[in-house]
Amino acid sequence: MLAPRRKTRKIRVGSVEVGGDAPISVQSMTTTKTHDINSTLQQIAELTAAGCDIVRVACPTDKDAEALPIIAKKSKIPVIADIHFQPKYVFAAIEAGCGAVRVNPGNIRKFDDQVKEIAQAAKDAGVSLRIGVNAGSLDKRLLAKYGKATPEALVESAVWEASLFEEHDFHDFKISVKHNDPVVMVRAYELLAEAGDWPLHLGVTEAGPAFQGTIKSATAFGALLSKGIGDTIRVSLSAPPVEEVKVGSQILEALNLRPRKLEIVSCPSCGRAQVDVYELADSVTAGLADLTVPLRVAVMGCVVNGPGEAREADLGVASGNGKGQIFVKGEVIKTVPEDQIVETLIAEAQRIAGEMGMDAGGATGAGAPVVTVS
Repeated sequence: MLAPRRKTRKIRVGSVEVGGDAPISVQSMTTTKTHDINSTLQQIAELTAAGCDIVRVACPTDKDAEALPIIAKKSKIPVIADIHFQPKYVFAAIEAGCGAVRVNPGNIRKFDDQVKEIAQAAKDAGVSLRIGVNAGSLDKRLLAKYGKATPEALVESAVWEASLFEEHDFHDFKISVKHNDPVVMVRAYELLAEAGDWPLHLGVTEAGPAFQGTIKSATAFGALLSKGIGDTIRVSLSAPPVEEVKVGSQILEALNLRPRKLEIVSCPSCGRAQVDVYELADSVTAGLADLTVPLRVAVMGCVVNGPGEAREADLGVASGNGKGQIFVKGEVIKTVPEDQIVETLIAEAQRIAGEMGMDAGGATGAGAPVVTVS
């Protein structure tokens, strides 16, 4: 069992609540040049279709800042402006109607001197902030003190900046303390969770290519979320941002922190298997890729665990001797030749989806199958 969610204050990022009893949200970041408005909005639309709740856009130039009002207005999900180096862009993002602004205390010049003005502008506009501390851009004073980006250094930076806003009675912010090492990152968030009731944005920064980054993020998020720590997440991958959303959503689904959609249970194969389980599972996964229903499908390759797993699923097949027994809700409804297993499972899944009154042809991404090897 997971520990109860940590009690945090609740803030709003546009239309999305973060913290408190709000569902854990999934974030990503566009890879387009923000001033290329059409490309940026197209990527935001793709992320939205994949299940993204909040999207962040970079704002390194005047041209990017000038594009924010249109992007914030046309995006169907809240937009966070990502600000580094120039405090003037913080004010521009607030005026543009962004749902929130991410500020990096480690590299915004004269940030501490403008906290009062930023807090007042954000409060007046109803805009929240994220204090985003990163190992790669930690304040030089803290690097000199600790020698490197330790968990304690990351937390000291975050708590200090939080206190500056709180001095001006501004509390609508969340905090992140990201590191590329999951062990360091987990410890930093544990310490931060002990230090205050701020909502926390989880992330392993620069996690790496898709496979490595998925493993690192899943490990770190699982460790923290199982302890009730974390209110919103972003999986950082060297991959298209839609992949970040898929991974983030599936991490939450695996922990029962987000309603599960399609789940495929398939055996890892062994010497007992009488069918090519890999090909069968891949074909079923591909055939059901657009299914967006809470459906558990078992694809099993032998007579040992096959019937039991198939019987426990909403829909399943136990394969062997050139044929497959098709189970629906624990009952065998038919036996088909091996070469008809895939098409039969797809047809039955679509039928069940229809009976559930749900669209069997929804968007891919958030509804992409979760393949569980048992």
